[in-house]
Amino acid sequence: MAKKDYDWAGGAELDEHTRRKHKILREYFRSYLITRCQLPQQERFRLAVVDGFSGAGLYKCGTFGSPLIFLDVLNETTQQINIQRAANGMRPIEIECYLLFNDSEKIAIETLKTNSAALLARINGENDKLHVKVEYLNQKFSQAYPKIKAFLKDAKYPNVLFNLDQCGYSKVNVETIEDIMTTWKSVEAFLTFSIDTIKTYLSVDKEKNSVLKGNPELRAEIYSYLQDGGNVINKKDWMGFAEQVVFERLRSCAPYVSPFSINNPDGWRYWLMHFANRPTARKVYNNILHDNSSYQAHFGRSGLSMLSFNPAEESNLYLFDDSSRESAKKALHDDIPRLIDQHGDVINIEDFYLSIYNETPAHSDDIHSVLIENTDLEVLTPTGNLRRKPNTIRLGDALRLKSQRTMFPMFSPDRKIL
Repeated sequence: MAKKDYDWAGGAELDEHTRRKHKILREYFRSYLITRCQLPQQERFRLAVVDGFSGAGLYKCGTFGSPLIFLDVLNETTQQINIQRAANGMRPIEIECYLLFNDSEKIAIETLKTNSAALLARINGENDKLHVKVEYLNQKFSQAYPKIKAFLKDAKYPNVLFNLDQCGYSKVNVETIEDIMTTWKSVEAFLTFSIDTIKTYLSVDKEKNSVLKGNPELRAEIYSYLQDGGNVINKKDWMGFAEQVVFERLRSCAPYVSPFSINNPDGWRYWLMHFANRPTARKVYNNILHDNSSYQAHFGRSGLSMLSFNPAEESNLYLFDDSSRESAKKALHDDIPRLIDQHGDVINIEDFYLSIYNETPAHSDDIHSVLIENTDLEVLTPTGNLRRKPNTIRLGDALRLKSQRTMFPMFSPDRKIL
């Protein structure tokens, strides 16, 4: 699709999908900082934020764009964290953040320098626990990334967050995402792209298509939907298939990939994808989506194996709302015991998280509730005591199938190798 032009100097118009995306970004970044700064012994946290397609930071209506969102959240959240730490008798924590704002349009970067000046002055004047340094780059991201990578590695920033909002056209290839996610252990990335870029993942000749080679029936089905022209965007069944294509293409980039579209009344035109190397990041992201129900949409199962999509099922649209949460809990009541059964009869909670968080859109509270409520499961402390409340479950606990359970025989009598 053609690149969208913005009047950065005069003030760009704020699209609805961008407003929704920025609300999720703001709330996730706040939760990210709180999660990473909660150890009582911790006195310093260092991170780098890379906004690869920054824009000018301010829209015509006065709403902050992503660069100013990062600065604003850093300022507010650092103060909130230290107020809470003081109340708990903990030492204050200092946050050091290096921000790299890049845009290929010179007018965007020059305007961003002006738009960010007041907020930077406020941070320097009122927040002695936050230390920020901003670098402005005016290059294509593909040209800037090798320099950014070299600098951050040389400066030894262990925690890195990338925001790659491509303005609706494709400028970031899969290899770059893979490189980002493997260069740093503690790295996360947001990627926005248009639904139209799905078509770039598919060869014109479906027989030569490298996507979904192992699933020719699904591939053929997708091609049949691609023939349907403009109306395809509003078809929920098409979106289910498209979500599988996105996940199949990008799942190798990181251990945890969220392939959820931005839910827009005008049609599902954009994806906001989150990449992470740790299950905690995916858990926090899932929870943020539930706090902003209906802002993103998932087309598939609500329990585990979330990308198993069946157009015949009306319940395939998951909007992260109360109804979706009930659907997820119902599915998880069956899915989790089956998962444990595949391991034998017990799995530690940490390994359980590693197994499920790339397979489910569910809220962590709902997952924990199912672990306690399910009559086939029990959660045991390291000393062997029984957990009775969802909010007491810890990483060192074990999840076990009860000896007297309602399903899962020792062997399936009708399954044989030959």
